[in-house]
Amino acid sequence: MLLNDVTLMENVDRPIVAIRNDYPSDFELDWHSHRRGQLLYAARGVVVLSTPAGAWVAPPERAVWTPGGCSHSVRMVGAVSTRSLLVEPAAYGALGLRTKVIQVSPLLRALLEAASGIEPEYDVAGRDGMVMALLLEELTRAPTVPLAVPFPKRPDIARRCQRFLERPSPHDTIDRWSDELGMGRRAFTRAFRRETGLSFGMWRQQACLLVALPRLAAGEAVTTVALDLGYESPAAFTTMFKRLVGVAPSHYHPAAA
Repeated sequence: MLLNDVTLMENVDRPIVAIRNDYPSDFELDWHSHRRGQLLYAARGVVVLSTPAGAWVAPPERAVWTPGGCSHSVRMVGAVSTRSLLVEPAAYGALGLRTKVIQVSPLLRALLEAASGIEPEYDVAGRDGMVMALLLEELTRAPTVPLAVPFPKRPDIARRCQRFLERPSPHDTIDRWSDELGMGRRAFTRAFRRETGLSFGMWRQQACLLVALPRLAAGEAVTTVALDLGYESPAAFTTMFKRLVGVAPSHYHPAAA
């Protein structure tokens, strides 16, 4: 019997199990964690996953990996249909111990769809077991994509990052932030990279993407989103978006689905 409750799947004696769920628009999963690692893929809609360390956004063709024991919440943008995997820690391999967004290739997407229809206690030595084994192998090969906004642990910088997400702007500068925080420019840039793993400029761009993607998926016009985020023109926003995501922002608009 297929199950769609994560808690019922945690102790199934298989290295990897799959579930599928459908959620209404704007549904939110409150803070929780799993013993197993989880891959969350939205076949339809966009998911925004938050942890104490940051936020990750996964539109179609992307998926979020969260290692076991990591507390997180999930917000659905639009009506969302998910395909999730629960992976035993011993089977993580190259998936690793950090939350990240990975690219979902056509093959990986097909495997996720197939896996979501496989019984939890499948025959490891049979066809279903081979599908799961191939799926896990493809996951470890999937490239990471920059759809993450890590939060610093240092409280003053973390608060400033949170304020930026509330009012993002591509024109915020290192000098402005360092002055507000009472830090020298060099001390700020070193602390920011040490705390987030990103340069200030890259973090700022990814934060703008985090805000933009859900709005695009909800049907807002590219021009509206671009100007609200402070870009001088839709063309400038589109250039940034394509450089980081690989496709134009219109790709994620419902009208393009």
